[in-house]
Amino acid sequence: MILRFDLAMMRFSRHFVGTAAGTRRFAAKRCALAVAFLIVVIFAGRNARAQANYQPSPENLKARQEFQDAKFGMFIHWGVYSVLGSGEWVFHDRALTVDEYNRLPLFFDPSNFDAKTWVALAKAAGMKYITITSRHHDGFAMFDSKVSDWNIVQRTPYKKDPLKILAEECHRQGIKLFFYYSQLDWHNPDYYPRGATSWDNGRPNRGDWNLYLDDYMDGQLRELLTNYGPIGGIWFDGMWDKPDADWHLAETYALIHGLQPAALIIPNHHQSPKPGEDVQTFERDLPGQNTAGFNTTSVSNQLPLESSDTLNGSWGFNIADNKYKSPAELERRLVQAAGNNSNLLLNIGPMPNGEIQPEFVTRLQAVGEWLSHYGDSIYGTRGGPIAPGEWGVTTQKDNKIYVHILSWHAPLFAIPPIANKVVEAHSMLDASPVEFTQKSDGVVLKVALAKSDEVDRVVVLTLAASH
Repeated sequence: MILRFDLAMMRFSRHFVGTAAGTRRFAAKRCALAVAFLIVVIFAGRNARAQANYQPSPENLKARQEFQDAKFGMFIHWGVYSVLGSGEWVFHDRALTVDEYNRLPLFFDPSNFDAKTWVALAKAAGMKYITITSRHHDGFAMFDSKVSDWNIVQRTPYKKDPLKILAEECHRQGIKLFFYYSQLDWHNPDYYPRGATSWDNGRPNRGDWNLYLDDYMDGQLRELLTNYGPIGGIWFDGMWDKPDADWHLAETYALIHGLQPAALIIPNHHQSPKPGEDVQTFERDLPGQNTAGFNTTSVSNQLPLESSDTLNGSWGFNIADNKYKSPAELERRLVQAAGNNSNLLLNIGPMPNGEIQPEFVTRLQAVGEWLSHYGDSIYGTRGGPIAPGEWGVTTQKDNKIYVHILSWHAPLFAIPPIANKVVEAHSMLDASPVEFTQKSDGVVLKVALAKSDEVDRVVVLTLAASH
């Protein structure tokens, strides 16, 4: 705030000072501006303090519950980097200079982008929300930003705002839209001091960190929160590049919650949740497991949880990546996420022409077909009463426990004790009854051996009403 005030004074002094009358007008302007800045400082301070003691609004709490109920979302990494077909880190991985990377938007013309097709695919896959990169670490805005001309409308031959088109289509088809926003920026000189991923790409070794956060980043977030209708929330990434920096989170989070109280803040900072955050997310991991090696092992028992993963090995379009996960693998990941009380955010990286690879399409459609039969055991559920294991997981909704058996090799299957009395058990596959025995040391289910193509044997246990 002090910096902004001093800059404003310099501009006013150049304009007014030079005559006695000008000096008087400058003094009056300085006084008025000082009062205005004082009001802003006081308001910002209150916002910061309020965010530190953040109490979610009723709209926000409702959105959190809806988010947990949704269980399955589509992640989309798409940007000018897709032109090179080497993933979203190509700027960094090839150690390109800013001048070299500046040429890339000239080749980005996604004439085959069709928002209706994208949203329809998400729905066919059984997904309830979409999270798309509004800008990645290259700082390139995939929307019509007035904060900088480093954006798709002003720098590419496409000249359109695909996020506007996608937002309108999501609203039409009833899909919630979240915007991924990278706090890390390899392009903007004011992202300074540099972070752990920096390299000599031609930027000057100086910059204004406060200007970057308060004007540039918050300015773009304001655009995303005011120009695209109601959105599901902001999915942050990149704070791990400078984990000890002051990111002005209180001010940024207050801005988001102030403009859209129902919007959820989902930070991928790999740390325990901070004040003002609404969802805890885990990159390429189930909550608390940290098999990726960079996630926190602490898991919130207050916030909704989310696990993100890729359909192949890459986030952004990679022409050499043929490591596609099978429909069975994807269904297991979804089941394991739900059993860990988490959503699954599954990523695709569209091609530079705006089309989605057929390998993605067929697999997502297969998952959607599976969900058309087993969706009741996923949507609207919470993690069940039995801890997940190699055998499988449980999910629960109302008086029903869904036992997801992912691995078994005998006709009898034992699970740990369940507090309530089980009054009925049946297979979700064909609604046929399942014989069971419930004792103090556990419940034994009689289940036929798995078929060769069977991914998940789901047994539905109905509990007696509690008194």
